Amino acid sequence: QVQLAESGGGLVQAGDSLRLSCAASGRAISTVVMGWFRQAPGKEREFVTAISRSGGVVYYADSVKGRFTISKDNAKNMVYLQMNSLKPEDTAVYYCAADNGGWSTGTVRYESKYDYWGQGTQVTVSS
Repeated sequence: QVQLAESGGGLVQAGDSLRLSCAASGRAISTVVMGWFRQAPGKEREFVTAISRSGGVVYYADSVKGRFTISKDNAKNMVYLQMNSLKPEDTAVYYCAADNGGWSTGTVRYESKYDYWGQGTQVTVSS
């Protein structure tokens, strides 16, 4: 079992930066693939980014590539999402998730692949 808790959300203006954190407990994140997803009002939850067990491989959705950075600190059992140049369309509830399976670039963006989810943290970007 992995328990996940996101934090760091808030209200910011377009162009600002924000860093989200995901605290994991119950299992070392060095043994799972970690991902971030988001869900905007009235929309389906969508993939944002993921990072491999070692942290050596990352994958981003095209919509955030070049603006968002995922990282992890295995010693602290924490995963981070640094979000720069935020846009109003980034407004959503952001979730971190953990996947027991191995890394696969072809499937890492599918939420069905993930076994554990946090409760989410709201990010609102005003124009």
